[in-house]
Amino acid sequence: MEAAFDPAVNGHLPAWREAHAEIKAPPSGSVPRLDESLVWDGAFDSQDAELWQTFHPWRKGPYWIGEMEIDTEWRSDWKWDRLVQAIGPLAGRSCLDVGCGNGYHLWRMLGAGARLAVGLDPFLLYVYQFMAVQKRIPLPAIRLFPLGAEAIRPGLGFDTTFSMGVLSHCRDHAAHLQLLHQSLRPGGQLVLESLTVPASCGPLFHPEGRYAQMRNIHALPDVPTLTQWLEASGFKAVRHVDTTRTTTDEQRATEWMRFYSLQNYLNPNDTSLTIEGHPAPCRSLFVAIR
Repeated sequence: MEAAFDPAVNGHLPAWREAHAEIKAPPSGSVPRLDESLVWDGAFDSQDAELWQTFHPWRKGPYWIGEMEIDTEWRSDWKWDRLVQAIGPLAGRSCLDVGCGNGYHLWRMLGAGARLAVGLDPFLLYVYQFMAVQKRIPLPAIRLFPLGAEAIRPGLGFDTTFSMGVLSHCRDHAAHLQLLHQSLRPGGQLVLESLTVPASCGPLFHPEGRYAQMRNIHALPDVPTLTQWLEASGFKAVRHVDTTRTTTDEQRATEWMRFYSLQNYLNPNDTSLTIEGHPAPCRSLFVAIR
């Protein structure tokens, strides 16, 4: 962690530190709302949008800070709505979110009653986005560490571990699933979301070159193959909950994420295909038990 915050490693760090220092705590009496689509700090004060734009691009959200909405690239609340009814109740549980981005879902876990929500993400920009929100919602039961999945060690004993959107980027899927397995206590629940392909593509699809302009997609399984991977990693009661094609309503460019987004990565004449001609991104949700 000390190395992650070394200014010599990241030239943006001084600007992020300065912006974070300028963010004011919420007015006394503000009661945050974490159980609705917008994670809101419960305040009605005005914000300096330019200050918060220092942390551009905002990928996961949405957030409401005072009277300012941070309209993020992803409607991450839609993913939460798809999974929350399918997983075990989070009340009183300790939760780990591996590759959590800026931690939007950590706040939703607390809103669902979790007693502890811990996130891991190695990208320091996302850590600073989380720190900015945490300054406005200073709750003690939430943490985000600038670390990747490789930091997981046996015996952590979490009740629920989330891994959403990470597996597709792993060269060694078995190693990632093993890390998730050892993060849980016996009887703990895994919530996994990953890119999958239709059965017509075969059990394992290897996209040539890029996939939806992503360079680091190595192989995409179909649902039965991913089920087998989970079972081979020692998980029981593996259940496929949902598969949803990602739309340009759920992932899109906004004033808070001004780069290219999904619209630019799909075939303009046939949105069921990526710009490279591969099947368009579908994301499948699984739950399983250690």
